[in-house]
Amino acid sequence: MTEPRTEGRWLSLAVLVFGAMVIGLAPILVRLAEAGPAAVGFWRLLIAAPLLAALAMRPGAERPAGPPPRAALLAGVMFALDLGFWHYGIAFTSVANATVLANLTPVIVTAFAWIFFKQVPRRLFLAAVALAVSGSWMMATARGGAPGINPPLGDALSLATTLWYALYMIAVAQARRTSGAVQVMLWSTLTGLPFLLAGALLLREPLLPATWAGWAACAGLGAMHIAGQGSIAWALGRLPAATASVVVLVQPVVAGALGWALFAEAPGPWQALGGFIALAGVALAQWAGRPRQPIASSP
Repeated sequence: MTEPRTEGRWLSLAVLVFGAMVIGLAPILVRLAEAGPAAVGFWRLLIAAPLLAALAMRPGAERPAGPPPRAALLAGVMFALDLGFWHYGIAFTSVANATVLANLTPVIVTAFAWIFFKQVPRRLFLAAVALAVSGSWMMATARGGAPGINPPLGDALSLATTLWYALYMIAVAQARRTSGAVQVMLWSTLTGLPFLLAGALLLREPLLPATWAGWAACAGLGAMHIAGQGSIAWALGRLPAATASVVVLVQPVVAGALGWALFAEAPGPWQALGGFIALAGVALAQWAGRPRQPIASSP
């Protein structure tokens, strides 16, 4: 019978979309956090760590057996690099540009899954990736002059984030084969903490937010980390990494809308069209990545 499997897939997709929408809040909160880019990432993980530990120790929770999986530790290193590069990208360019360029992950994830894990994608799935990436690129390049203190550098840092985020998603997908989502999140969070703190100190960033509003933004990032990345980690244990990496392209749409509302970064017609095309690519990728139905079932 295939019905339970189909229902489980739709639930996983719903959780993944929810996580991606929550993560869409991240660039807004980073802008409001009033601390250095790497320091903001450090506070995000530090605030999330005790909450993740409490979830991991709750009654009935799955207890890890043995040492943490190496894939979870690798995910923590990749996530620290992802946050550091992306937060600096947000500081130097627009919210929309930083978010869109950082989410051109499907190309790398699909290539890695194809080369190393022998997950051969369907042709229609590859077309959906091309459509989603094209729409995202339209959103990023639609503005004649992107706001920011150094848009070319910010765009380059955001684009480099794509590699780290792709490796993070692949590592999480591998770790989820043997560990629960909360355990993977906890180990990756604890691993990323010292890397972000070291980066902030080496770059001589301001470590503390200047106002209570900045602290509130950091607290929001910590809660968003659990709800957003936790949902994505849970879904990655039930969906192919390539499919998940396309679905999370809803993040730039959410971030772009919030940037418009809060920072007056109004999208032009070309950028709005790009958002529509990106969402169309997401929907097509979901359809193309559905499980193949068997021709006949055994009695």
